[in-house]
Amino acid sequence: MSSDGLRKRKEETCSDRYIATKKHEQIISDSKETTKTNLKNVDNRKTKDENESFKTTERMYILLLLLFTILSIITRFYNIENPTHVCWDETHFGKMGSWYIKRTFFFDVHPPLGKMLIALSGVLTGYDGEFPFAKPGDEYGDTNYIGMRMFCALLGGSLVPLSYMSVWLLTESLLASSLSATLILLDVGTLTLSRHILLDPILLFFIMMSVYCLLKFSSYRQESFSIYWWFWLAQTGIFLAFAIGVKFVGLFIILFGGYSTAADLWCLVGEKCLTMILIVKHFLARVLCLIILPAIVYMMVFAVHLKILNHSGSGDGFYSSGFQSQLIGNRLYNVSMPENIAYGSEFTLKQRRTGGAYLHSHWHLYPEEHPPQQQQVTTYAHKDENNMWIIKPADTQWTKTDSPELVKSGDLVRLEHIVTKRLLHSHREPAPLTKRHYQVAGYGVNGSGDANDVWILEVVGGSTGAAVQTVRSQVRLIHYHVRCALQSHDKKLPKWGWEQLEVTCNPNIKDKKTLWSVEEVTDQRLPNASFELYSPSFLERFIESHAVMTQGNSGLKPKEGEITSRPWQWPINYRGQIFSGKDHRIYLLGNPVIFWGCLGLTFVFIIAYAIDTVKSRRGLRNNKYWRAYKDRMFSAGWWLFLGWMLHYFPFWPMTRVLYFHHYFPAFLFSAMLSGVVLDYILTWCCISVPEQFSLIVFQGCIAALFAVLCWSFYLFYPLSYGMSGPSSMEEGSAWRNIKWMESWDL
Repeated sequence: MSSDGLRKRKEETCSDRYIATKKHEQIISDSKETTKTNLKNVDNRKTKDENESFKTTERMYILLLLLFTILSIITRFYNIENPTHVCWDETHFGKMGSWYIKRTFFFDVHPPLGKMLIALSGVLTGYDGEFPFAKPGDEYGDTNYIGMRMFCALLGGSLVPLSYMSVWLLTESLLASSLSATLILLDVGTLTLSRHILLDPILLFFIMMSVYCLLKFSSYRQESFSIYWWFWLAQTGIFLAFAIGVKFVGLFIILFGGYSTAADLWCLVGEKCLTMILIVKHFLARVLCLIILPAIVYMMVFAVHLKILNHSGSGDGFYSSGFQSQLIGNRLYNVSMPENIAYGSEFTLKQRRTGGAYLHSHWHLYPEEHPPQQQQVTTYAHKDENNMWIIKPADTQWTKTDSPELVKSGDLVRLEHIVTKRLLHSHREPAPLTKRHYQVAGYGVNGSGDANDVWILEVVGGSTGAAVQTVRSQVRLIHYHVRCALQSHDKKLPKWGWEQLEVTCNPNIKDKKTLWSVEEVTDQRLPNASFELYSPSFLERFIESHAVMTQGNSGLKPKEGEITSRPWQWPINYRGQIFSGKDHRIYLLGNPVIFWGCLGLTFVFIIAYAIDTVKSRRGLRNNKYWRAYKDRMFSAGWWLFLGWMLHYFPFWPMTRVLYFHHYFPAFLFSAMLSGVVLDYILTWCCISVPEQFSLIVFQGCIAALFAVLCWSFYLFYPLSYGMSGPSSMEEGSAWRNIKWMESWDL
C-alpha cells in the first residue's frame, strides 16, 4: 500500500477513535447527570422526610405541652377555696401580705419579693388587708382570700410545663420530658404547696424559670450576641435575682447558674477558632447579665420594699435607732430628743449588734433552780414600757435637781428599772444558760439596793470624761466588784423567762456583745436635737436589713412540741407536715411511689454513669447512634444531678430549724433526673430484646409506668384536697390503708 493510502487509513482510524471517545464521554456525562439527579432526588426525599418528622415532633411537643399545662392548672385550682380556714404558714405570709397592704413595717427572715407579690395579688383580687391571720384554723368567713391562693396555684401549676420544656432542651426527647412533667404533676406534695398562700410556689417558680432561661440561652450557643442570645441571658439574670429575692434558698440556683456559666466559658477558651478578644466579650456579657443586672434588680426589690413599708410596726425593735427614725409612727420618727444623757434621764438601752434587743426587766423572778430568785433581767426586741430605765450616780444619797449633770465615760452609776423600781444587779451566781457567765438580776426596793448594783460606764473609743451621746456612743457597763461586762446574745430563756433573750455578766469584758447604745432619752431639763441627724442612707438600710435577716435565720430554733425534720428524712418521705388539723385535714407529704422511685433512680443514674465512664476509659466502643444518645442523656442527667445536690446537701450542716418543705426545690431536679433515667432504661430495654418485640416492650412498660403513677395519685390525692372522718390511728378509718409508715401523722 502506498504512503498516501497508509496516511489516509491512519486518519480514518484516528477519526473513528475520536468519535468513539466522544461517545464514551457523553455516556459517562449522561451517567453522572443521572446519578446527580438520583442523588438529588434521594436528598430531597430525605430532607422531605426529615421535615415531616420534625413537624410531627413539633406538633406532638406542642400538644403534650398543652396537655400538661391544662392538667396542671386543673389539679392546682380544683376546690382551691377549701379549706375555708387558715392553713399552716398562711398565718405568717397572709399576715405579711396584709402588712404590705397597710404599709406597716415588720421583720421577717426572708427577703421581701414573695410577700410583696402575695400582697399585690390580694390587692388585685379585692383583698383589703383587714383579716388578722392570727393562727392556723381561723375561719376566713367573708374575707376575699381566694385570689391570693389562686396566684400561688398559678405559679405552682407552671412548674409542670416548665419542667417539660427544660428537659426537652436538655435531651430533645419527648419521652424524658413527658415523664419528668408527669412525676411533678402527680406528686401530691408539690400539689399541696401550690394550693396555699405560701412563699414556696413562688420560689419554685422562679427557680424553674431560672433553669429554663439558662437552658434556652445555651440553645443559642451558635448565635452568640444575637438579640435572642442577649434576651435569654438577661432573663436568666433577672429570674436568679427574683429567686433569691423570695428566699435565701435562691442562692443555690445562683450557684447552679454560676457553675454552668463557668463551664461554658471554659469550653469557649478551648475553641481555638475564637480569639481572646471574643472570649473576653463573652465573659463581660455574662458579668453584665448574671452579676450586675441581678444585683440591680435585687436592690430594686428592697427599694420598693422599704418605700412601701414606711409606717411603724411590730418589727421596728430589730433594727437600729437610725433605721427606726425613718418609720412614720415610730417614737423616733421626726422626733427631737437630747443629744446626751444626764443623771435622772429616762432612756432605753439597746444592744449594739445586728438584731440587738432592748435591756428589759419585769416583775417575774428567776425560778428556784437559779438562786437567789431575784427579778429577771432579759433583752426584748419589741418596744415596751419595761424597757425604760433611769440612770443615777453610785452615790445613794443623790436626788434629782433642776441643773442636769451629764453622764460621762468612767462614771460609777446605778440603773433603776422604772416600772419595778429595782436596780440592775449582778453577783457571782452562774447565769441560767451560760454557766461561764454571771447572773444579772433586778434587786432592791424603791431604787435602793447594795454594792452589787454599781457599774462603771465606759464609752468605747472615748477618753475618760467624754459625755455619753444618744445613739452615737458605744457604751460598756462593767460591774464594779465582779469585773464582768453586761451582755446579751441569741440564747432564748425557757418559758419561765417568756422566751426572751438571756442577759449575763461576761468576764471577758472586751467581747463585742458587751456593747450597747442609748436610744430613747426623755429629760425635760436637756435641750433637744432633731433625730434626722441619724438618718441612714438606702445602702445602709439595705445592708442592715440583710444583717438582721441573717441573724434571724441563724437564730430560728424549733418551738416546744413543733414537728420538724432533718435532711436525711426528706428523700425517703419519712415525715410530712400537718397543714390543717381540723375536720378538713391536709397533710404535706410527697407521693411515696414517686419519692422512693426518684431516690432509686438517682442511684441507678450514679451506677450507670460510673459504669459508662469506666467503659469509655477502657476504650470499649459503642454503636455511634447509641453512643450519641448516651452522651446526650448522661450530660442532661449530670446537670440535673448537680442541681439536686446543690439544693439538698447544703441543708445538712445547718443548725437552724428545718421542715420537710425545704426539700421541694431539690425534688424538682430529682423528678427531672428521674424522667431522663426512665427514658434511658426504657430505650435500653427496647434495644436489648429482639426487634420484633421492642415495640411491645416499650408500649407495655409505658402503660405500666403511667398506670402505677396514676394509681398512686388516686390513692394519695386526699392528702392535698382534704381528709375527713376518723384519723388513721382510729379503728375503721378510711385512711389506715394509706398510712404506709408509722411516722406519717395522717
